[in-house]
Amino acid sequence: MTSDLNRAYNSIKNNLTKAAEDMPEADYDFQPTKEERTFGGWVAHVADAQAGTCSGVAGERKNIGAASKTTKADLVAALKQSFDMCDAAFSGTTDANVNEMVASFGGQAPRAAALYGMIVHSNECYGAMAVYLRLKGIVPPSTEGMAGRGRGRGRKQ
Repeated sequence: MTSDLNRAYNSIKNNLTKAAEDMPEADYDFQPTKEERTFGGWVAHVADAQAGTCSGVAGERKNIGAASKTTKADLVAALKQSFDMCDAAFSGTTDANVNEMVASFGGQAPRAAALYGMIVHSNECYGAMAVYLRLKGIVPPSTEGMAGRGRGRGRKQ
């Protein structure tokens, strides 16, 4: 169970980190429609949600305030801060405590459920961010290097 949790976590961590790095700073304000978040808004949302979940798993829910950030540098730093918190939560999860009840967004949940929930939510957010990257002509990290594409990370389509 813990090896699968870590595999899934590391996959989304890599995709989100690369997506945040690949989008040019000028496009962090990109908003396809007025009903959608900006790309920077997605980065902030992911950082705040991950920090809330992972700090809750660690015993004390924290808010890192990523939603108040506006620059790419500050948002990437907030995302990294959330991943630092999640690194601790995931590395502290063992086969012995995977079913331990922890604070989660609907109350108490088994540690594995809270962490898988964070992974699912982060993947949903990454899916939206990947569309924004494509709209800006950037190949999303999860599809770079796929057969027939021949394009590198962050390169125009």
